[in-house]
Amino acid sequence: MIMKKNNTKSQVRAKVRWGIVGILALLLLAGSFDAPGYFNRAINKVNAVTYIGLPNIPEKNFNLGLDLQGGAHLVYQANTSGLTGEEKGPSVEGVRDVIERRVNGIGVSEPVVQTTKVGDDYRIIVEMPGVTDINEAIKMIGETPILEFKEQNDEPSRELTEEERQGMNDFNKEVKTRAGEALQKIKSGSDFAEVVTEYSEDLVSKNNDGYMSFIGVTSQYPELYEWAGGVSEGTVSATLTESYEGYNILKRGAERDGDGQISASHILICYLGSESCDSPIYTKKEALEKAQEIYDQANAGNFAQLAIDNSTDFSNKDEGGDLGYFGRGMMVPEFEEAVFNADVSQIVGPVETQFGYHVIYKTDEKPSKEYEMWRVMLRTKKEIDILPPSDPWKNTDLSGKQLERSEVVSDPQTGAVQVSLGFDNEGKELFKEITTRNVGLPVAIFLDGQPISVPTVNEPISDGRAVISGSFNLQEARLLSQRLNAGALPVPIELIAQQSVGASLGAKSLNTSLKAGVVGILIVMLFMLLYYRLPGLLSVIALTLYVTLTLAVFKLIGVTLTLAGIAGFILSIGMAVDANVLIFERLKEELKEGKSLKAAVEEGFLRAWTSIRDGNISTLITCVLLIWFGTSFVQGFAVTLAIGVLLSMFSAITVTRVLLRFVAPWFKEHGSWLFLGYKKQ
Repeated sequence: MIMKKNNTKSQVRAKVRWGIVGILALLLLAGSFDAPGYFNRAINKVNAVTYIGLPNIPEKNFNLGLDLQGGAHLVYQANTSGLTGEEKGPSVEGVRDVIERRVNGIGVSEPVVQTTKVGDDYRIIVEMPGVTDINEAIKMIGETPILEFKEQNDEPSRELTEEERQGMNDFNKEVKTRAGEALQKIKSGSDFAEVVTEYSEDLVSKNNDGYMSFIGVTSQYPELYEWAGGVSEGTVSATLTESYEGYNILKRGAERDGDGQISASHILICYLGSESCDSPIYTKKEALEKAQEIYDQANAGNFAQLAIDNSTDFSNKDEGGDLGYFGRGMMVPEFEEAVFNADVSQIVGPVETQFGYHVIYKTDEKPSKEYEMWRVMLRTKKEIDILPPSDPWKNTDLSGKQLERSEVVSDPQTGAVQVSLGFDNEGKELFKEITTRNVGLPVAIFLDGQPISVPTVNEPISDGRAVISGSFNLQEARLLSQRLNAGALPVPIELIAQQSVGASLGAKSLNTSLKAGVVGILIVMLFMLLYYRLPGLLSVIALTLYVTLTLAVFKLIGVTLTLAGIAGFILSIGMAVDANVLIFERLKEELKEGKSLKAAVEEGFLRAWTSIRDGNISTLITCVLLIWFGTSFVQGFAVTLAIGVLLSMFSAITVTRVLLRFVAPWFKEHGSWLFLGYKKQ
């Protein structure tokens, strides 16, 4: 029996000793995160003597909120007048998400973007700590980059009246008659150039005796190209050829080989430092080795899967690296030289470009002819000529909604800065349809209602890639790309309030708060020492661990400290002290009843636990409600208070208890003056 009792005592003492070791270890670990500079200096000295190469502790600063760091506080109101009640909430949340992406794109540290409802108005509150140029931030957030793709509008604003339609038909009959007269003159032996001068309405070719140069398969004149392909050199059309513009009399000249079109797939392995390599995982040497490895195992059967598994060109990797058909001048020179010189079904590589290393699979080649052409053209009228649309451009279904990614690139021929656009699967199909029906015609790219690029479509584009070219510099192109990637706002917003907090004012607030906190903690510690003596000293030790541990947690999980947050932290210190006061007062009561010191310690903690538990749980519930419904400042208070409450329970119930168990055997059965003032009766 005596042996069993001794074993139990030994086990308890062992647990207490290990508890003390754990407390010291936790204090050192938390302290290393709070002040890593001191620990790193010690580590460096040890490494200099022993050469064991201990790693340094990563240094991480506290995240300071707007009121401590300085910055901008903006309030926007969302215009939801055109939405139904069910649509308003999700749309405003969409605005919040877009603004958050934009703010992150500016590079703001720990921004806060949240929505609130005031009456029937929806508002978005934006806090940007550390912002130096508030006007630029306002511009970046408030602008609505609406990206639209438009095609020529050939739809009249209304239906033609019977009189207007009859007039159009009569006019076109007269044009056809005049075109027939011109054709008859040529058949009768008149010089083609003279007929051009007398009849043609194509001003470009008219000034050159009707000469149009060579036209190819991608020409904007498909009817003319089709006619030329069916006749021999020197042929003059025997009948009128009708096109979109009107009636044509054609003359074919020489024939020559066109550039042809290539179909190919590729696997790109980009590397650190290569252009448009957003998430590099290879060095240049590793990228070359990887590309060579892929080239060695690639064949026609597995190329698509290798592209899906390995390619860093995310615009087409899901399609097995398929680039579709393209002609000369559409790829960078190194890529173009490799693929045009390869045979069909040949795999070449690795080919180095500014984007990385390519393994290329040439899948098809379509030769084409070009024909030298002259024409006499007489223009007909269409409905759009009589009733021109109010807007020369009409919307397509393709917009920024289908935009997957935008990035800055350079023109492979001129080096000019461009913005490349990549669409999602829906966007790819839409873009293919748009370019297919507009071959030879312009497609305008509009941003915020203004055309920024009006390229002519040479051929259908199936890879979902478009390029915005313009006279902008690198910085402007990056800003445009950044805005496009951020997305368009679902609903318009209006800035209704702004407030700028200076960095000096924030620093002053921080210093004042820290001084108040330090003075408050020292006064509390002094009170505990004077009133509770040795247990008070133990509570000071536990409180020191609590403060150190809490600050470390703030750093590790990235809590944004505000004035309200610091207030919550200081309040949690008070609650940690309150828990110790409850424990010590219970301990006094147990000693008054004549219990031994060891028994009083255990019973005191047991009886105090229910009060501590209930008080802290009610506080945590309040914190959850404040986080859920409160604004950013209230949330900052609630977050720090909640973390402090959880850690205060640990310091009071666990740390203080271990320390009391450790020192209790040093005293007589019922304590002494140093231990709560109780002596053996």
